[in-house]
Amino acid sequence: MTDVAIKRALLSVSDKTGIVELAGRLAKAGVELVSTGGTARALRDAGLLVRDVSDLTGFPEMMDGRVKTLHPVVHGGLLAVRDDPEHAAAMEAHDIGAIDLVVVNLYPFVNTVMSGADRDTIIENIDIGGPSMVRSSAKNHAYVTIVTDPDDYTALYDELADHDGATTLPFRKRMAAKAFAATAVYDSAIGSWFAFADQGETFPESFTVAFSLSSTLRYGENPHQNAALYLPGGPASPGVPQAEQIQGKALSYNNLNDADAALGLMAEFASESPAIVILKHANPCGVAQSSTLLEAWRKALACDSISAFGGIVASNVPLDGPTAQAITKIFTEVVIAPGADDAAREAFAAKPNLRLLLIDELPDPARPGLDLKSIAGGMLVQSRDNGVVGEDTLKVVTKRQPSEAEIADALFAWKVAKHVKSNAIVYAKDGVTAGIGAGQMNRRDSSRIAAMRAREAAESEGWSEPRTMGSAVASDAFFPFADGLISAVEAGATMVIQPGGSMRDEEVITAADEAGIAMVFTGMRHFKH
Repeated sequence: MTDVAIKRALLSVSDKTGIVELAGRLAKAGVELVSTGGTARALRDAGLLVRDVSDLTGFPEMMDGRVKTLHPVVHGGLLAVRDDPEHAAAMEAHDIGAIDLVVVNLYPFVNTVMSGADRDTIIENIDIGGPSMVRSSAKNHAYVTIVTDPDDYTALYDELADHDGATTLPFRKRMAAKAFAATAVYDSAIGSWFAFADQGETFPESFTVAFSLSSTLRYGENPHQNAALYLPGGPASPGVPQAEQIQGKALSYNNLNDADAALGLMAEFASESPAIVILKHANPCGVAQSSTLLEAWRKALACDSISAFGGIVASNVPLDGPTAQAITKIFTEVVIAPGADDAAREAFAAKPNLRLLLIDELPDPARPGLDLKSIAGGMLVQSRDNGVVGEDTLKVVTKRQPSEAEIADALFAWKVAKHVKSNAIVYAKDGVTAGIGAGQMNRRDSSRIAAMRAREAAESEGWSEPRTMGSAVASDAFFPFADGLISAVEAGATMVIQPGGSMRDEEVITAADEAGIAMVFTGMRHFKH
């Protein structure tokens, strides 16, 4: 069988968008309408003739609507192989009529959870009959058309118009695939809620992660790779995918990845003085805070103006005209911020290829969640690195006590180092990064590269000395040997912040004391690979 004429339709929807128009078109084409509960009432209110499913089954809806479509007459009409003699005989013997079209969408479980409803309300919004009808219809797509998304009503209209009131097998296959995906997403959300929210598990025995396609991308990390952006089926933190793109070319895979990294670092400075992050290849190359956003931009750019070319810029406050004008003086791929005034938008409009993203709020860096990483043969899962270090958690381990200014610079550098690829070294002074060393195989080389960047910046800007002089230096993990710390001292650092925990901590502390610098341990590591 290829084309199936639509003679009877069962309509039962939670989201009633477009359902009256759909039912009206079907009725006009002579299709018998069968419906349930609120859907039937909505159709009758619109003046349509509707048959209750209870008329079909001979049983009333009962138990507050929990039992209405779970009946052999319904599922027999959905699952029967119509050209099978035994199935046909059973249908005749039990007065089971064929159902050709099913339009169902499910109770709003995710929306109920997100509304903060109590447990009983959440449980009540787990749909049972709906998914059962969807799966029965989708399994028997050789004979039955299943539609689960109101966005597909137009496609259904076109299909029926093009095929004289019938649907084709390719259309039914496509709708069946979408239907099974919909029930998978739905069940995934329920399973995740039970495991994580209801039972409080961190790593349940099994769990599924459901995402819906948002857009296909031009290519992946490299041109020979395919890529797409998916959005979570359940609650999600605000992020780059939720941003409003005001202008610019379509976001690429690398744009999205880098903008996410920039936003993650900028979130560390939410509700603080104006801050700018400049990022390239998922590593910050300049970060600064100041009394004005324009000054923060200038200071962040001066840290490494070469790497900033073609980078990502993030701000923790709405963008203004002068800052936007300054940003447009160098080639920038993406700018992301919680707002932009008219002058800023006008300035960016002069660079039509620049992608301007505006977000409603910064994500919470302390939010819970899981990070997933695919490996050959499996999946690594860990809790997010949402650790936060404050002044009250620092342990001074040197003879010299740090000054308040040094502590402030150390904590600033520590926030940045958390978002730098390991091995990470970050020098900072007066709320500005002085040099950043990222991704090296040993910590000494990261320290030397960061110091080199600071010297280059001093030469470029005409400073008398690099900003590493009198700076605080952060290391994302402990110094396994004193050489890394000695390199930092040679660069001019007077304060070190690091996790501690090395077998050679005493050796490193002794080297710090001999150099006359202050050092604190955080007790927390921030490896990032």
